[in-house]
Amino acid sequence: MNDSNEWVPGQRESSLCPCKSQLNYGICCKPYHNGKAKPETAEQLMRSRYSAYFFRKVDYLVETTHPDNREKGLKEALKKSIHQTNWSFLTISGTSRGGKDDKTGKVEFVAEYFVGSEPHELYECSRFKRLKGVWKYLDDKG
Repeated sequence: MNDSNEWVPGQRESSLCPCKSQLNYGICCKPYHNGKAKPETAEQLMRSRYSAYFFRKVDYLVETTHPDNREKGLKEALKKSIHQTNWSFLTISGTSRGGKDDKTGKVEFVAEYFVGSEPHELYECSRFKRLKGVWKYLDDKG
């Protein structure tokens, strides 16, 4: 399976984006995933990363991780583990800074997922930081 994970052409683009923005994937997170646009806010980056996990876009997840905290072997680790988790729902609890004119930001969220048939929740307060003007995921220490 390739990283783009394109199944039925056009179907994914017209479906609601998994990031729960209520927009179609084709106009929401897909332009970020395809490198045609960059998220303007930390929340947009966080949502696009959730969608990347949902669609198993390993390259995007690696690329959007800040190099200061990008672990060696991240890509290989993601490739190894990404198919074990099925993401099911995202709820944004709050944001702090992370706007179009900010250099840092935080996004607090709950992501629901399944491993096999067992449900789980991930609560995180993610920190984001710009690198050369582009938002990157820094860590979960917010």
